[in-house]
Amino acid sequence: MARARSVFVCQSCGGTHNRWNGKCEACGAWNTIVEEASAAPVAKGATVSVRGGRAVALEGLNGPTGEAPRLKCGIGEFDRVTGGGFVRGSAILLGGEPGIGKSTLLIQAAAALARAGHRVAYISGEEATAQIRMRAERLGLSDAPVELGAETNIEDILTTLSTGSIPKLVVIDSIQTMWTSAVDSAPGTVTQVRASAQALIRFAKTSGAAVILVGHVTKDGQIAGPRVVEHMVDAVLSFEGEQGHAFRVLRGQKNRFGPTDEIGVFSMTGRGLEDVANPSALFLSSRDSGAPGVAVFAGVEGTRPILVEIQALVAPSSLGTPRRAVVGWDSNRLSMVLAVLEAHAGLKLGGHDVYLNVAGGLRIQEPAADIAVAAALVSSFANAVLPSDSVFFGEVSLSGAVRPVAHSGLRMKEAARLGFTRAIAPAGSADKGDGALQLNGLNGLEALVADVAARGVRRARASAA
Repeated sequence: MARARSVFVCQSCGGTHNRWNGKCEACGAWNTIVEEASAAPVAKGATVSVRGGRAVALEGLNGPTGEAPRLKCGIGEFDRVTGGGFVRGSAILLGGEPGIGKSTLLIQAAAALARAGHRVAYISGEEATAQIRMRAERLGLSDAPVELGAETNIEDILTTLSTGSIPKLVVIDSIQTMWTSAVDSAPGTVTQVRASAQALIRFAKTSGAAVILVGHVTKDGQIAGPRVVEHMVDAVLSFEGEQGHAFRVLRGQKNRFGPTDEIGVFSMTGRGLEDVANPSALFLSSRDSGAPGVAVFAGVEGTRPILVEIQALVAPSSLGTPRRAVVGWDSNRLSMVLAVLEAHAGLKLGGHDVYLNVAGGLRIQEPAADIAVAAALVSSFANAVLPSDSVFFGEVSLSGAVRPVAHSGLRMKEAARLGFTRAIAPAGSADKGDGALQLNGLNGLEALVADVAARGVRRARASAA
């Protein structure tokens, strides 16, 4: 029989190496390779014998189907992101930066389910039960019958959860602190995280309990540990937000039982996280409609239309390489829009510093914000004020053309509900609106630049007069 050999695994990306190196060749991280024991390899040409297995019943595609039963936690925005509630037997991975409010959100959801009469278990590997009680008392949740535990051994946790009735919801905070005796490696390593997550997911599938795994994030904003854990779970949620803002965004990155890229907006208060039923009105509540460089973008996150304010500042630079600072948007996308404006619209922005910000701490990922960003940039460059009753959306191509985007009618309907009367959008969006907004169709970026530049000339003449 071949002996078990040691492998060297990167704790950042999960890549394997034959020997120890100071730098991982897969991800480029330094001092992250740790020696771990691997299973004994099978000799070449040997037959694999299966012992102790059982035959599994196979079914056809034409069998009966039914809607997966869901368990609503009572927090509207949380239920929206999960697709209508927790599915029995599902595993959810929740990631977020330290101090963003993950534990607060989960203790609120656990308390709401426990008050509804369901058994809920909250297992923490980072805090003692007294610390969790202090947080619950501060949030006014100390009367909720949530079962608390401070343990990191997976075997002890599963034995405890299997005693009595199976919990409807199990919260594991966090998966990086768990360890199992079936794996001979230190807690927090890639092998331990993978084995612990696999054991918890197996418990969820066999018992029908919904399991939420809390994951740490790296400096790049990615969930720490091997990416295979994200493939093992049924849903991956990311809790985002800026420390200086009271808004928190719960974003669904993967969901086998609901729509992906759905978001839920929360407001951090002294009593915990509160739902924001109308995030568009909240993001636009303090906008400055009389200043240059401000445009309102009509976006769609998942199935929800959201209007946000795009702020841009274009100022002459004294540096050899002008600054390009972006908050809330893709910096590569900004570079593309600047190149298109300079190549096809005649704007000389190579000697100017460019600053772009999405107000409210929201991060925009869809390319439909190209027109709003271009309008804000031209408005700041020409010192022109954009009309306060207009919204912008559309994608800019490298040729300078404006391409239609999805859900145009949904965007325009949300803008009309908030009092806007005009939409600056691709010309093909006319038949997708409901007629509540006046559509100024764009075929190319030159028309938008010419209109904004004309506003700047009129403003300069008025100021001189």
